[in-house]
Amino acid sequence: MYPSTRLKLCSVFFTVFWIAGMLWWSDSIDGANIIMLAICGVVVGYFWYRAMRWQLPRGRVPAR
Repeated sequence: MYPSTRLKLCSVFFTVFWIAGMLWWSDSIDGANIIMLAICGVVVGYFWYRAMRWQLPRGRVPAR
């Protein structure tokens, strides 16, 4: 599996767990709340993916 594929899968898992955590923490199961948290979760997951894609190559040690 390519590293970019693993990173995409990790960002999807992060998004799902973030949305589930926010729904559990908010204690309100309204339609509007679910939609808003889902939209925010997708945005957070996307930014997490972009941040990890930018940060991970910077931390690698060059080969000798």
